[in-house]
This record gives sequence, structure tokens and C-alpha cells, in this order.
Amino acid sequence: MKGLVSFFNKLMQRYLPDPFIFVIILTFFVAGLALLLTDSGPSQLVEYWGGGFWDLLAFAMQMVLVLVTGHALASSPLFKKGLGQLASIPRSPGQAIILVSLISLAACWINWGFGLVIGALFAKEIAKRMEAVDYRLLIASAYSGFVIWHGGLSGSVPLTIATSGHFSEKVIGVVPTSETLFSTYNLVIVAALFAVIPVMNRLMMPGKDQTVAVDRSLLEEKDVERTAAAREKTPADRLENSRLISLATGLLGLLFLIFYVQEEGLNLNLDIVNFIFLFLGILLHGTPKRFLEAVGNAVKGGSGIIIQFPFYAGLMGIMVSSGLADVLSEAFVSISTEDTFHVLVFWSAGLVNFFVPSGGGQWAVQAPVMLEAAQTMDVSLSKTAMAVAWGDAWTNMIQPFWALPALAIAGLKAKDIMGFCLITLLVSGVVISLGLFFL
Repeated sequence: MKGLVSFFNKLMQRYLPDPFIFVIILTFFVAGLALLLTDSGPSQLVEYWGGGFWDLLAFAMQMVLVLVTGHALASSPLFKKGLGQLASIPRSPGQAIILVSLISLAACWINWGFGLVIGALFAKEIAKRMEAVDYRLLIASAYSGFVIWHGGLSGSVPLTIATSGHFSEKVIGVVPTSETLFSTYNLVIVAALFAVIPVMNRLMMPGKDQTVAVDRSLLEEKDVERTAAAREKTPADRLENSRLISLATGLLGLLFLIFYVQEEGLNLNLDIVNFIFLFLGILLHGTPKRFLEAVGNAVKGGSGIIIQFPFYAGLMGIMVSSGLADVLSEAFVSISTEDTFHVLVFWSAGLVNFFVPSGGGQWAVQAPVMLEAAQTMDVSLSKTAMAVAWGDAWTNMIQPFWALPALAIAGLKAKDIMGFCLITLLVSGVVISLGLFFL
């Protein structure tokens, strides 16, 4: 395993470019495929690309807020103390890797946005306390839990088809989560990943001579607790350092959350996760000045998200409008049998996910092809939907798009963790494929 890890890490360090370069290469690659496999011409592909370029603006803003509000919340005194106490539990690098993996898996199963931030923040907190742990593997372990998100409580495909009025309702109907998220095969896959991934991450630990530790002083962030106390001179200063304003604002947000839970239940969509992070951060920092300083520290890591998401939106525009996503999906369906159908749907969704990195968007693209094929073969429609969902989550392990928040928090580059993530991809792909085939 150590030899395999060393090989993949060297491979990624040498050949994997910055995620911005990666998405540009993907764009030209997809355009070339579309020229070969569809009827679209060069001018049409340019129009598809430009037409879709701004389609992810709202989502990009959500992801920036996931990073900024989560990071600001984690830098609050109370939260830092809680993370610090939890981070003091492991006594060895191996225990640290296993604990980070389990925390990440559990958090991503509950809510993917929550999991992406909490896993990376917890890993960073452990790195501050443990000198001998490999920092790259620690962050990769924090990200590895993301493979489980679409089989968890925030999975967009199962939640979409469980909602009355969804776009494929005439074909599949309204499918309760008892047939998707809480079905036997899905729960077994989830349990298997909970068992396998922490152990696998532990086995990937490099030897002492190859361990890449981090200078713990570089992880220490500016203390935002007392920077403004001595400057309360003017009425404006007193307002900026008013605990009453933070308390009133935070309580207003919590009051809305109470009303929301009463009406919607524990439906933690991305907007609600950001809302929780934001108003808890305001409350726990105590004053507006301290909260804004924490936000200022956090926002520095959002540049990758801001500049790259429009390029992925353009990529999606080519995939969807040219029909290339349908072509790729139909190619897998054409070679499937009744026994292999769901596994091949899973693999095809994993491939499409490279170019359409949005769970809901990918379901909209693949659902018409996959559901029609499932009806023809007389196989489970709900399991077909979950096969697409798992494929969407699976290849996120080597898709830099989703790693950006974790990398920004950790201060690493994609190539630093992708060697480890490639092994996670291979192992989790086997586990999920076996689950879909035999159960």
C-alpha cells in the first residue's frame, strides 16, 4: 500500500495541474468529444459554452458562503475550544487519521455542505496538536468522507424524487426515501464505506521518511478576540464592538430557524446550512468587529471557487446542450444486461460527473435516458436513481471542483491530496459496485 501511495502521489505531483488549468483542459477535451460524437459544430459549441457560463452563479455564491461562514464559525472561541478538545482525543497519527475519516463520513452523511467544512477544519485542528501526522493524508481523509454524501440525508437525487411535482414524476412517480436512502442496499453500502474508508486511510500512512508534516505555526490564525477592545473611542467604534448588536442579530437568525424547523422539519439544504453557520458565527464571536475580522481571514481562500465555477458551468452547457451527456449514458446502457444494469449506470454517472459536477444537474441530464432504459429492462427505477446518485458522489474523489473548500481551509493544492484520493476512488468504486450488483 505504501508503494502504491508513493507512486500515485508522485504521479499527481508531476502531472496534475492547478484546478483552474484542469477545468480549462477539460473544457477543450469535452468540446473535442462533442465534435466527434454529436452533430454540433464548432460555432454551436462556443454558443453552448458561453450560454451556460453563468448558470452556476447562485451555486458558486453558496459555496463561497459555505467556506467563509464555516471558517468564521470555526474561529470563534467556543467552537475552537470544542474542536480542540475533540482533536486531543487521538494519541497517534493512525488514530488521528481514523477519527478524521469517521467524523467526515458522519458529517457528510448528515449534510454534504456541513461535512465538507467540518471535516477539513477538524483535520486542521488535529494538525496543530500532532506533529508526526502526514498533513496531506489528514486533509485527504477529511475529504474522503464526501464520497458518501449522495447516499445520505442531503442527497439531492433521492430527495428530489421524493418531492411531489419533480420533473420525472410521470415516469418514476413520487419515491419515498424508504426505497432509496433507507433501502437495504443503500444502508449496506453506507455501512461498508464507514467500515472500509477509515481503515484504508490508515493503511495509506506513509513511512516516517516520507511523512510530510506541516509547520504548526503556519496553521495558527490571527486572534480576532481582543483586537478591537482598546479602540472603543467613538460612537462608531462602540457600535462595531457592541455585544448587544451581535446578540440581537444572532437571536433573530435563531428565531427564523425555529420557525423553519416547525414548518419544514430537519431539511438541511445548503441555504439553511449557510444560515446556521452565519448566525452562530455572529453570536459566538460576540461583537460585529470580531466577526468581520474572522470573515476577512476566511474569505482569502475563496478565490478558486469564484473563478472556476463559471468555467464548470460552461462545461455543463456543452455537455447538456450538445447531447454529449446523453451519448455517453446511452453507450453504457447499450452494453448492459438486467444483472449489470445498475452497476453500469453507476459507472456512467461517475464519468458524466467529471463534466457535470452538480448532483441535481446531473440527474436532470441522465434521468430521461436511464429511466427509459430501466423501464425497458424492467428493473427497479428507484435503484436506478440511486445508482446515478452514487456515481455522482463517487468520482468527486478526483474531481478538484468539490475539493476547493477543503483545500482552501487547509492551505493545500489539489495535487497534494489527489494521490490518496485516487486510491479512495478505486476502493470505494469496488464497494459500491458490489453493493449495487449483489443487493
